[in-house]
Amino acid sequence: MAGPIDITGAMITTATPAGDWLAIVPIALPIIAGASLLMLRKRLHWQAPIAVATLALVSLATMALFVRVWTSGTVVMTMGRWLPPFGISFTVDVLGALFACTASLVALACGVAAVQSIERPARRYGYFPFLLLTSVGVNGAFLTGDIFNMYVWFEVFLISSFGLLVVGSTRAQLDGTLKYGVLNLIGTTLFLIATGYLYGVLGTLNMADIVRKVPQLDGAPLMTLAALYLTAFAMKAAAFPVQAWLPAAYHTPNVVTSAFFGGVLTKVGVYALLRVLVLLFPMQLAGLSGVMAWIAAVTMVLGALGALAQSDIRRMVGFLVISGVGVMLSGLAIGTGPALAGGIFYALHSMVALTAFYLLAGFIADRAGSASLHVLGGLSSVPLLTGVAFILMLCIAGLPPGSGLWPKIMVVRAALEAQHGWLTAAILVSSLLTIITLGRFFLLTVWRPAVADAVLAEGKRSSWPGPMLALTAVALLMGLYPEPFVQAASRAADGLLDPAAYVQAVFGGQN
Repeated sequence: MAGPIDITGAMITTATPAGDWLAIVPIALPIIAGASLLMLRKRLHWQAPIAVATLALVSLATMALFVRVWTSGTVVMTMGRWLPPFGISFTVDVLGALFACTASLVALACGVAAVQSIERPARRYGYFPFLLLTSVGVNGAFLTGDIFNMYVWFEVFLISSFGLLVVGSTRAQLDGTLKYGVLNLIGTTLFLIATGYLYGVLGTLNMADIVRKVPQLDGAPLMTLAALYLTAFAMKAAAFPVQAWLPAAYHTPNVVTSAFFGGVLTKVGVYALLRVLVLLFPMQLAGLSGVMAWIAAVTMVLGALGALAQSDIRRMVGFLVISGVGVMLSGLAIGTGPALAGGIFYALHSMVALTAFYLLAGFIADRAGSASLHVLGGLSSVPLLTGVAFILMLCIAGLPPGSGLWPKIMVVRAALEAQHGWLTAAILVSSLLTIITLGRFFLLTVWRPAVADAVLAEGKRSSWPGPMLALTAVALLMGLYPEPFVQAASRAADGLLDPAAYVQAVFGGQN
């Protein structure tokens, strides 16, 4: 009789350490809760408590995951017991854990804000399940170690985000959802084409395996692949020249949805650019750096000019999101460790500060009955609004002691060291335009005497300011005590530039 079959060369035979299961908790929890809420869609009073409790548990799980990655190195969880690259791996390094942790905290803040902001009809049509499932896709994209799996998670959060955008079914929402959907579907189609092309060339989609195989190829169309990925992810990040969909769509839904989208979803595109171009195609990134620098510069300046031209606060914030993406792409274009660290830190700052600014815009609209700078004024009578608006103005403008100051300094310094003088000038010009934009916003809404006293008096009951205050406090903390964030961003950048530990964590002792 034949002896026992040795499967050690093909399958994982040892038990997965308990701590490594944290890699899938941020995905498993919200997908189970989201599916449960869909089944309980008629129990409207259960929707918000279950969603918020789930988002709170996900936030705790991502914080615990970050601590584990920070102390023990990259965490790998491979599905189906098949050894990589055949089993699909969730591979969490400092970069992925950092983005997932920040995004989960932002999602929690938006979930809490939605408790009072989202009305009964929107709950009936699935607002909270959509929010949870969008969080699933976002966390999956940050934590996966397989590039096709990343595409799958992109589709998950895109489909569920369509639901968040269209809940309410106003004419403006339908128009915004159509623009959002068409551009993002084109981007994900390019993503899928590039991934299929990559598999045809390399025969693998595991990121760690791609890192090992790309340097061995000579004459392969790697530059074409890198350009395809750049185009696809730039669409998702709302970078020039495919940025117009964002301000056309993000001002149309409930302000909590705008806050979540503006704070988190564009950063998924930035994260994908960092992960794919720096980790997988570093040589091709060097060849594309000039093009990326121009894309970054134009994105920054056009975003800031667009914000300056707006009279609606939510549209203004949408353009500020675009301008911030340009700063992040500047770090990617320069490509050095300090530049990447500055771009990563700026992404974290943008998640927190711009989400808070969207919530502030909603709070102002509730309090004053309008979000138009033409009619707002006299809000200095509301000290809470005045204080939050001033702090967020400093954070987003990159003025001390705001959270945007330090990452922008890091990127500017890296640009000067790399002798990118014109890119430095673009960063400074966009910063000046942003300061003017936010100064104008503050003067018109706070210091100008009330233009429409009747509107202000008849404003709706203000939503609960707790999530907005919590995010503003975090943004201020990032500015006052930036050292931990600089250290985390620097370590994340180092992990991208030197992927040896990432590959070793996935393959261990395999050849």
